[in-house]
Amino acid sequence: MDRLQKICKAQIIAVLLAVFLAGRTNAQTAMANDASRNSTSLNGKWKVLSDPGAAGDWKKVWIEPKPQKKTDFFEYSFDGAPELNVPGDFNSQLCELAFYEGAVWYKKTVTLKKKNSRQFLYFGAVNYSADVYFNEEKLGSHEGGFTPFQFEITDKIKDGDNTIIVKADNRRLENGIPGLGYDWLNYGGITREVKIIETPKTYIEDYSIQLEKGSLGNVLGWIRLNGENLTQEIIVKIPELNIIYRTKTNSNGYAKLEFSSKFKLWSPQNPKRYHVIVECDTDSISDEIGFRSIESQGSEILLNKKTIFIKAINIHEENPMKKSRAFSLDDDRLLLNSAKELGCNLVRLAHYPHNEDMVEEAEKMGLMVWSELPIYQNIKFSDSLVPHKMRHMLQEMIARDKNRCAVVVWSLSNETYPGTPNRDKALIDLTKECKAIDSTRLVTHVINTQGYANNAFHVWDPLYNYSDLVALNEYIGWYIPWQGKPSEVKWKIDFSNKPVFISEFGAEALYGARNVPADQAAYWSEGYQEQVYKNQIEMFNTVPNLRGVCPWLLYDYRSLGRMHPVYQKGYNRKGLISENGEKKKAWHIINNYYKEDKK
Repeated sequence: MDRLQKICKAQIIAVLLAVFLAGRTNAQTAMANDASRNSTSLNGKWKVLSDPGAAGDWKKVWIEPKPQKKTDFFEYSFDGAPELNVPGDFNSQLCELAFYEGAVWYKKTVTLKKKNSRQFLYFGAVNYSADVYFNEEKLGSHEGGFTPFQFEITDKIKDGDNTIIVKADNRRLENGIPGLGYDWLNYGGITREVKIIETPKTYIEDYSIQLEKGSLGNVLGWIRLNGENLTQEIIVKIPELNIIYRTKTNSNGYAKLEFSSKFKLWSPQNPKRYHVIVECDTDSISDEIGFRSIESQGSEILLNKKTIFIKAINIHEENPMKKSRAFSLDDDRLLLNSAKELGCNLVRLAHYPHNEDMVEEAEKMGLMVWSELPIYQNIKFSDSLVPHKMRHMLQEMIARDKNRCAVVVWSLSNETYPGTPNRDKALIDLTKECKAIDSTRLVTHVINTQGYANNAFHVWDPLYNYSDLVALNEYIGWYIPWQGKPSEVKWKIDFSNKPVFISEFGAEALYGARNVPADQAAYWSEGYQEQVYKNQIEMFNTVPNLRGVCPWLLYDYRSLGRMHPVYQKGYNRKGLISENGEKKKAWHIINNYYKEDKK
């Protein structure tokens, strides 16, 4: 089977999976490149009803009847209800919902017209689950708090006012992804943009235009149409390179692409992107696409065939100044500019796919992106629904960002445990599927089960057999004391032919805690955190095949499990910068380390 047949087979598998899961959840995987479509924004004020007693479903609050007799009354109404901004989380907008986990019902009335075109109701993300109603009819549901989805409403629109009601429920589920416990604030609501997208009756639904794995000049991709007239001529244009590539879709609306050129390759030093136009007989769409190669070769990571050392930082999707979910360009730029100032060439967007603009802004700024599924710690892999949910979230993550060259790593899990029933099989199957859908990026799992005894590490987890990177979290100096000198740490890595990446390390410190003992962890001092970082950097020199490091993390962030009333106050204090934007002593240690030339 040649490589084009393999690509085609992988895409068919992905489409069949999406169809199967869409049948379960009703929501459709969002069309590619929503930003370039003809659309009407539904952002702004939405009326809301909080539903802590979970009464909204049996009361059918998506139907608003009017009293017909003097004795009629109803125990719910959006009239007079408070309003929340969309996009935005509900926790930061209403004080009574500050730590709320449950259902909130949103309502928006929008004036529309029937058109000789197709129209879709698009959501950038709703955390965690969404039930969507249009003109009192249920369109369907979506599970997963960090990826886009859509519903076609072409035949459901009426001229005049149309009502959209969304039940957003961030209640934790035992078989959810993530599950019951995780170390960040569970911001709920319609957290990303909402809009109505208009397309021709047959439109360009999806496409992949990236360099073939290992190539610096050969594009290997595909186009997929959606509609009735599926057999059409396809033209891909890159005007700057004088490329006009022609092909034709088959009866299923699918066409393979393969063409070559001499590209100026995207890199952190030169984040070059090209204006790319895709046309068919009935539709046209444009994108800004960069071309680069990322691969591992033995113990090295190669960007555009050149070895690179990853200077990274972990980021949560939270604006620390606003104490809210990050969703706007200003929010994204605050976080990404802070990463650039630190000296980073990669951002690990933990522990879930961040908003689409975050990824695109990183690409424009020359920051590589590590994108991650929220398969975090205590996932119930033995539940029969969980593997299906994992595959669905994987498909949605890749579908959205596969044309973003800045995304160089798909991370499929974080801190899961090999003793968990069905964990190994579920994640190995997921890894194989990821590589079948997209072979152009590194794929990894982040592990924290390595042993540390007698000042030695043993790195052994079986998932590393299927990972391109040996990515590990270690908090020596904080959760685990040093057992000897950092410069004398010994390593036994069972995967000696792979690059090693320290994906998390660090310690907690309260900004300004300087007039307290700096040699005792209990005081959350900046000095203690600073020394942990100095010791870690000393230890890095002992790590075989080390090709990158990634402190935990950029800013202090909110987490309900951080209960110390003096030093934490509901914050994970491992940030290099406080929630008020103040740089801790450890920030300067990493900044200086990243200034060093590392080959």
